[in-house]
Amino acid sequence: MLRFAHIEYLWGLAAIPLFLLIFLWVNNWKQKALKALGHRQVINKIVPAVSFSAPKIKFALFMLAFAFLVVGIADPQIGSKIVEEKRKGADLMILLDVSNSMLAQDMAPNRLENAKLAISQLIDNLHSDRIGMIVFAGEAYVQLPVTTDYAAAKLFLNTINTDMVPTQGTAIGAAIELGLKSFDFKNGTGKAMIVITDGENHEDDAIAAVKKAVDQDVSVNVIGMGSEEGAPMPVYRDNKQVGFRTDSSGQSVITKLNEAMCKEIAAAGKGTYVRATNANSGLNIVTSQIEKVQRKTYDAKSFKDFEDRFQYLIGLALLCLAIEFFITNRKSVRLSNVKLFEVRNG
Repeated sequence: MLRFAHIEYLWGLAAIPLFLLIFLWVNNWKQKALKALGHRQVINKIVPAVSFSAPKIKFALFMLAFAFLVVGIADPQIGSKIVEEKRKGADLMILLDVSNSMLAQDMAPNRLENAKLAISQLIDNLHSDRIGMIVFAGEAYVQLPVTTDYAAAKLFLNTINTDMVPTQGTAIGAAIELGLKSFDFKNGTGKAMIVITDGENHEDDAIAAVKKAVDQDVSVNVIGMGSEEGAPMPVYRDNKQVGFRTDSSGQSVITKLNEAMCKEIAAAGKGTYVRATNANSGLNIVTSQIEKVQRKTYDAKSFKDFEDRFQYLIGLALLCLAIEFFITNRKSVRLSNVKLFEVRNG
């Protein structure tokens, strides 16, 4: 298994396209300057020792060195041994609403990002419990099957956005039913769901799905995102906010927390309802209730003895820089005198 000790440093790779654009701009400027001096063959005779391909090779080596260095600083680690161990925990399924109304900014920075931050903090506090994630809007999809791999859970969490589900709506019932199908009821561990939603545009029979969950000893808890006063629904284009959604009369569409529906689902699911705020996501209150869920010992496989591999990447970076250093912008006299394809007369 591969992991990074400092995965945040990989953002440094985003600088490579910037460097490439700068290099292409400078190279284009040089080409125009050379054309202004005269024909390429004439210039080659004036400065026969100058290599026009060397800068490209040097730049490619520099980019390789930079990439190796960034990945090396992130410290890739490989699990060298798999061990089986006994864990005692429960199965927890997060059902996250990704409808467009979750982009409303009555919670900072918006409802969805606030919820993702809270889930990330929840994952950090897990020890032996397994966690899975389902995203839903008008339809529901499994984002992460139930697992103890918390690092993978955070990676999948970071990719969640409102574009993942093309059909708009709030199909809580469908999400709950999908969550039930995703659980392994043969392992005997206690199970619980946490629905994180604003309840806007609720369309299917969530109560019927909740009753199915209760019949299988799965509690359904709800965290309400947003405010009863509501907020305008922003519109984004090319990842930039360009305004707010309006109705047929030109008035801003206000999306509000449907707290009554959230409370009804939590009550039917024998769970807890909490309304999140900027100061408190409410997950700590819900998880304290979930602690009461029966936990059972199960077998789990995990990687141990992770070994650092940064030294190999740093070595490759230094090698690329060394090669780049010894490449000059002058042609090799010996190589330039070799005419492999020249036709000689007589």
